[in-house]
Amino acid sequence: SLLAAAGQGQEIAIIGDNLQDTRQIWFNDQQASLTPTYITKTSVLVAVPSHIPLTLNNKLKMIFANGDSLMYNFQVTINKPTITSMECEYVPKGGTAVIHGNYFYLPVSVTFPGGGVGTNVSVDATNTILSVTVPSGATTPGQISVSSNFGYTKSDFWFRDNRNIFISSDPFMGWWDKTLVVSNPGPTDPPLINGNYIRIVAKFGAWGWKEICGGPANTMIPLSQIIPDEAILKPALYNFKFEVCTTKPYNGCGILCTVGTQDGDHGNYLWAPPYDTHGQWATVVIPFDEVTKVNTDANVISYKVAPVVNHDGYWSRIVYQGGTALDCDMSFDNFRVVLKTLKQ
Repeated sequence: SLLAAAGQGQEIAIIGDNLQDTRQIWFNDQQASLTPTYITKTSVLVAVPSHIPLTLNNKLKMIFANGDSLMYNFQVTINKPTITSMECEYVPKGGTAVIHGNYFYLPVSVTFPGGGVGTNVSVDATNTILSVTVPSGATTPGQISVSSNFGYTKSDFWFRDNRNIFISSDPFMGWWDKTLVVSNPGPTDPPLINGNYIRIVAKFGAWGWKEICGGPANTMIPLSQIIPDEAILKPALYNFKFEVCTTKPYNGCGILCTVGTQDGDHGNYLWAPPYDTHGQWATVVIPFDEVTKVNTDANVISYKVAPVVNHDGYWSRIVYQGGTALDCDMSFDNFRVVLKTLKQ
C-alpha cells in the first residue's frame, strides 16, 4: 500500500526503480539519515527524522547523485508528548519539577493534580527533559499531564504518590529505628517532603550491619498489609519506589531491602552503590520483579523464596550491609510498591 504519512522516528520503505543513486532524503526541512546498505535499485529503507520541522511543506524529497530530485506528497505526523519519569515525584509548591520523556515541543503546558498549571516551563535541546515550577494549585496526589500543539498525555506515575506506602514513619512503626526519624528538620537537615522521614548519619565499616527501619508484619499493621495481592502474584506489573536524599554520596557498603516476605529469612534485594542526589530529594524506581527474583545460590544476595500472598501482612526491613566502608548521610521516605502502568 502507498503511505501518505508516517510518524517521527518511524521506518518506511520507498519502493520504485533506479533508486540506487539516492544520496539525500528530506522530510519537510529535516534531512534523514541514510544507511548505504539499505539503498538498492528498487527500494530505500529510511527512518523519518525525529526532530520537529521548522517549515512544513508536507513533502518528501529525494536527491540523487547526478543532482536530480524527486518530490512526493508526504505528511510527517508530529508525536504527542510522552512522559517516562520525574527526577523526584515529591516537589513542594514553588519548587522545580524535572520531567523526563520525549517530544516536549514548545509551547508546552504542564497540569498537576488539583488543576494547577505549572509556570516557567523550559525544555532541553533534545526535547526530552522538561523543567517546570510547581504551582500552588497542585493540591492532591495524582497524575500529571503534559500538552503541546501536537497532543496530550498523562503520566503513569503519581505526583506526590501516597499509594501502597508500607514504610512512612508517619507515625513510626516497627522495630527499627525510631531515633532516626526526622519530624522537625533543622537548618542542616533535608526538607520534609511527605511528613516524617528517616535520616542516617553514620560511618559503616566493611560488613557491618545496621537495620534502619521495618519490622515483622504484626508490628506495622495496617501498613504491612497494604501491598496489593497482584504485586505479589504478578510482580512484573509493579515497581518498588522510594525517595532518597544523599547529603553525602552513597558510594560504599550496600543496602538490603526486604519487601513482601513472610519473615526475615527469605532473602534480600541488594540496592548497590553508587548513587548520589547531591543533596536533593530524588525518586528511586526498581522493577518489583527484579527485587523479588529468586536465586538459590548462597553466594548471591537475592530472595531465596518467592513471596506469596499473606493477608495478615508482610515483613519489611531496610538494612545497611556490604563489603566496603561507607561514610553515610542519607535520608529516606515513602517506601512503596505501585503499578508501572496505570489501568484505564
